[in-house]
Order: sequence, then C-alpha cells, then structure tokens
Amino acid sequence: MKLGLNLGYWGAGNDADNIALAKEADRLGYSVAWVAEAYGSDTPTVLAWVGAQTERIDLGAAVMQIPARTPAMTAMTAATLDTLSGGRFRLGLGVSGPQVSEGWHGVRFEAPLGRTREYVDIVRMALRRETVRYDGKHYTLPLPDGPGKALKLTVHPVREQIPVYLAAVGPKNLELAGEIADGWLAIFFSPENAKELLEPLRAGAAKAGKGTEADPLAGYDIVPTVPVVLGDDLEAAAEPLRHYTALYIGGMGSREKNFYNQLAVRMGYEEAAANVQDLYLARQHRDAAAAVPLELIDRTALIGPRDRVRDRLVRYAEAGVSTLTISPFAGSLQERVHVVRTMAELIGETGLAE
Repeated sequence: MKLGLNLGYWGAGNDADNIALAKEADRLGYSVAWVAEAYGSDTPTVLAWVGAQTERIDLGAAVMQIPARTPAMTAMTAATLDTLSGGRFRLGLGVSGPQVSEGWHGVRFEAPLGRTREYVDIVRMALRRETVRYDGKHYTLPLPDGPGKALKLTVHPVREQIPVYLAAVGPKNLELAGEIADGWLAIFFSPENAKELLEPLRAGAAKAGKGTEADPLAGYDIVPTVPVVLGDDLEAAAEPLRHYTALYIGGMGSREKNFYNQLAVRMGYEEAAANVQDLYLARQHRDAAAAVPLELIDRTALIGPRDRVRDRLVRYAEAGVSTLTISPFAGSLQERVHVVRTMAELIGETGLAE
C-alpha cells in the first residue's frame, strides 16, 4: 500500500504551508500529492506550482470538475501538466454536485453517469492524439451545423496513457468508475464497509474485462482520502473531524440530494444521518457536529494513539486500499509535518510499503 497526501484547497493563507507539506512528502517517498477544487482555488494552477517545487511525487487532480471544462480543455490541461512534470500527472474527475454545477458553472446537473462516460471517452481519445470526432447524447464534436473542424491534440504527452480516476460515492457511479477509470477516489471509506463499497466497483471492472477473472480489481488503484489526527485520547482526536463530517453529511447538498448522507445511511447510520442533516440545515452547526457518532468518525478516519493508527493501517490494506491518501487535521504546520512523517514511519513498520 502506497501513501498519498491530500493538500485540499488553496488560497486561504495556507499556500506556503501546503508547499512545505508537499516537499516533505516528496522527500519521504509519498506516491502522490492530490489537490482539490470547488469554487475557489483551481486544481491545474496549483498542481503546476507544486510540480515546479517537487521532484518525484506524482501530481493528482482530486478532482477537476467535469462541469467546469469541456473534455477537450481537460485533455489539453492533462497533457500539458504531464509534459511539464515529466510524466507525474494523474487525472481525477468528478461531476461535483447540483449546487456547484448549476449555481457556479451554470451547467445542469442531469444524467451525470452518461455525461461522465462520454466525457472520459473524449478525454482519452484526445490524449491518444486521435482526430476527435464524437457523436454522443451529451457531446457532439465537431458541431454538425457550422464551420467546426475535427482536430487533433498538438501536444505529445510523455506517456502513452495518463491514468484517469473518478470520484464516486453512489453504487451506480462506483460501477461506472470500475468500468471506465484506472482508479477510484473515495471519501468516508470504511474498512468495515469495504465489501459493500467495492462490490459495484468490482462489477464495473469485470464488465470491462479488467484485472483477472478471479480479481477484476487487480491493478486497479483504490484511493480513499482519510483524515488523520494523532493523540492519546480518542474522543479528543475525533473532535476536529466533527464539523468536517457534519458539513458533508448535513450540508453538502440539499435534503433531497446529498450523496454523503446517503452513504452514511448505507453504512448503517440512518438515524444519525437524518439527525445531523436536520440540525445542519436548521443552522445548528455545533449541535450537528456533536450529533456525529464517534464510531462513524473512527471508521472513516485514522484517529488516536500511534500504535492504534498503525493497526488501522493494516485494516485499510486488508480492505483492498492500494493508495491511502492522508489529510492531516492538525493546527500548526509543525504538527501537520509531524503527521506526514509519522504516517511514513508507520507504514514502514507495518511492512505494507511498496
């Protein structure tokens, strides 16, 4: 199992700290540094900045939003970043959610599965440097009723194939990720629920003839982002994650369409998920955070004493995780660097490091 580092969002006074973390992860042999985007900092600009100041670590988009860019623009960006970094780029894609897609990008959040499938088709076609002609339900290139011309990417990527990852939460999206992507970007991944989570992913990979007959997910990269808080007191270690978890389960979407709330329900926390959502939507954010079950946080994060975290690392590897991406939830830069170093030590102690 490899280690990754999630650097999240930028532009809030944390840029210098994030560069320091990326450099330390690069020095320690982390596999990849991931960067996010929502409606603030964008992923490609940040990854170019990180790539210029690191040497070996891969540069991962987690994610580039599908409604924010045409497939051709995404292919151009992926090819450029991969070339500039000497073949270190990983393309993570996601449809975002209705609020961001429609409210920020002005793109209807409809048929996300069909749009994603066609989007990835076109991106891969462009990166293979084929002349792009596409007649789909959602995308048509070139447009048939104007002067548009079928074109080919002028940049020559340094690799034959840039790995594509999908951020997916629901079962149907997971099956699609297994079928058309090279890896899955997961959030709130629980080793205890891994069998249910991986079942649709495995079905999609089998449909596409991936891996082996016995294990369709052989060679497939399973990449959860896992918050990490080190400390002797379990309750105290969970505390910084309460507001984060409540935000996703309670406020990341509407009452009718919140993928993370639905995930918590599938994990067996139906009553707690409803309570957290009710409180959050009523703007009782502190109460919503307090209502998040400690067990849910413990299952989806690495919290507690050093040895306990080391033992939990083994559980993640046994559950099928191939790249465990950590998100250090600590106050100061010094504390976050300590987390990055400790995780590298722990994975070495377990013998899981590749």
